[in-house]
Amino acid sequence: MTTLSPEITMQFLYALRAQGVTDKRVLQAMERINRSTFVHYQNERAFDDVPLPINCGQTISQPSVVGLMTQALKVQPRDKVLEVGTGSGYQAAVLSQLARRVYTVERFSRLVSEAKAIFEQLDLGNITTVLGDGSFGLPDQAPFDRILVTAAAEDPPGPLLAQLKIGGIMVVPVGQSNAVQSLIKVTRSEDGYEYEELRDVRFVPLVEGIGRE
Repeated sequence: MTTLSPEITMQFLYALRAQGVTDKRVLQAMERINRSTFVHYQNERAFDDVPLPINCGQTISQPSVVGLMTQALKVQPRDKVLEVGTGSGYQAAVLSQLARRVYTVERFSRLVSEAKAIFEQLDLGNITTVLGDGSFGLPDQAPFDRILVTAAAEDPPGPLLAQLKIGGIMVVPVGQSNAVQSLIKVTRSEDGYEYEELRDVRFVPLVEGIGRE
């Protein structure tokens, strides 16, 4: 992996902490994963705390949102994690530093190919990238300890809730695609699901089916 300069690293981590990312394991994971690898055509903005456009009309989330979502997920070293919406692969790469196994589902074949190439380049062997409709999860690999959704649904998708282990956590943006959404943390218990609203966010919509690119 490309090592960041001490100055860039310090500024990057300071900005994350200023936005509420304080979990040491999450900060260490984000220090190890160089965001510029995932936005290679916009390197000069790679460490700005802003979302950036990627191929297929999608975006790479701003680092502070990646950090806050990862922090809310409370990933443990033995966890099996499902990510819905691979995008550039940045979020999955961060999760790979925290979990035993990461499954990431993307509806655009071009993004799947690009993310796989980066994961191989970085030797991230604990990530499995799947072309598919992430709104239905991965039933063959369920249940999951943690589920992270990187696109906004009108409600937490039922198939994903069903694939969450008892005691598991899902983090998902919820709301209309053309408005500010709420980031929701869902914890599954023996008695059902507990919901906690974390903050306002803005994500691309969760779309069913396979994309054309």
